[in-house]
Amino acid sequence: MRDHTVAVDATQTPTALSFADNFNVAVPFVDRHLVEGRGARLAIRDAEGEVTYAALAANVNRAGNALAALGLGRGDRVLMVVKDCSLFFYAFWGAIKAGFVPVPLNTLLRAPDYRFVIENARAACLLYSPEFAGECEAALAGTAYRPAHALPAEGGGESFAAYLAAASEALEPAPASAEDAAFWLYTSGSTGTPKGGVHRHRDMVVTSQYFGVNTLGVRADDIHFSAAKLFFAYGLGNAMTFPLWTGGTAVLLAGRPTPETTFATIEAFRPTIYYGVPTLYAAQLRALEGGAPDLSSLRLCVSAGEPLPAPVLERWRAATGLDIVDGIGTTEILHIFISNRPGAVVPGTSGTVVPGYEARLVDDEGHDVAPGETGNLMIRGQSLIAEYWGEPARTAAAFEGEWLRTGDTYYVDEAGCYVCCGRADDMLKVGGIWVSPVEIEARLAAHPAVLEAAVVGRADDDGLVKPEAWVVLAEGHEAGERLSAALVAHCKEGLAPYKYPRWLRYIEDLPKTATGKIQRYRLREAG
Repeated sequence: MRDHTVAVDATQTPTALSFADNFNVAVPFVDRHLVEGRGARLAIRDAEGEVTYAALAANVNRAGNALAALGLGRGDRVLMVVKDCSLFFYAFWGAIKAGFVPVPLNTLLRAPDYRFVIENARAACLLYSPEFAGECEAALAGTAYRPAHALPAEGGGESFAAYLAAASEALEPAPASAEDAAFWLYTSGSTGTPKGGVHRHRDMVVTSQYFGVNTLGVRADDIHFSAAKLFFAYGLGNAMTFPLWTGGTAVLLAGRPTPETTFATIEAFRPTIYYGVPTLYAAQLRALEGGAPDLSSLRLCVSAGEPLPAPVLERWRAATGLDIVDGIGTTEILHIFISNRPGAVVPGTSGTVVPGYEARLVDDEGHDVAPGETGNLMIRGQSLIAEYWGEPARTAAAFEGEWLRTGDTYYVDEAGCYVCCGRADDMLKVGGIWVSPVEIEARLAAHPAVLEAAVVGRADDDGLVKPEAWVVLAEGHEAGERLSAALVAHCKEGLAPYKYPRWLRYIEDLPKTATGKIQRYRLREAG
């Protein structure tokens, strides 16, 4: 087998993948298209313009050379707080091709979050879009470890874009193997501080083939639009690896995905596949009550991030005539491993296991549960991370050999579909992102009017979980609409925007155990 190639044997079930001994994943995702005559095809479209596969390859090489010119060494990490744009593609693939490790970060985070990751990753370089300069520069000002290079991704002068423009278009791929580290993705901190999941060169091939091609039926003529951003594992596949694997086109939205912006993007760029999350689908349904955007280009809608409530799916079908293919994935597995199928969607379920992955449901002692019983979901597959960076104890806690403990509870119904019963702990999934109640509680408690607070999940009118705060007030303060508005504003100022409590309830005392632990389940029951 030639260097940097993948052999795909679709005659086997599941499809068999084999990799060349010398395998840098940037080659099949970027360079291959020039060899196969797709240089003139459009790889990326957005409000800023269009990028062909030939231009993508040239700029990926420039980006790799620009990073090398900064003095980075093999395996050095490149943190990316970059909006969805063509430069994200250039930096990500350029780093991999040159032998560096890109680490895309959530652009909704605050300075303390970035500070933690900067110190944890020991990155050599930080790239950030100007929109996020305030939080990134505040993080750098207070960090105990500073990357050798921290620079805006765009603009003139000392920007990455300026270095890229001056760099050579010629770059040989760094030697690598399919098992080597290619990029990291940080978890959203569902069990404490975020963890850096180390993904290998093979992983994006596995998810793009097993889920993108074999399950969704992604084609070369597809135009992909993902409301989920590139820094998410879900968005990274939707908007980058699936189109690049098949020679399709990615449509990017740099700003915040709202019903208005997503509908406008669909009308302007005519995508064939739309990837959303349940919270956004519910908001789009409300917007559809006041208008009828042209969605006729879409042949397929996909959802992940949190379970899709059956009423949302049924209302979407009625309003648009389109199904939504719902599934479950994790940062650790990189994309969806249990999914419904196009043309065979079962409302209220996550579907069945994607061929190429294996699932188990086990009890708290690790024994397989009986058919129909609820158990803790464990997954095995080739796209699983190698480890959590620098976290051997947390790696050991999450893995049992080749199996990942997902933290989700499921049962399998009579039709063989997996049905989600929620998390095995108190975590909330809001808008597809795991949120720690402890983080929201700490922010509330920082307000002078709050003595104590506890946060639990509560379903809104669409059946989607949002944070609800139970608050014990400090002496001298009274509950009311003015205070509630102040507490919500206080949370929005100090937390990522999706984490604020949607409801506040005031209580004399929080229910606790004899050892002082808050009994959140009693608050959920009371709600």
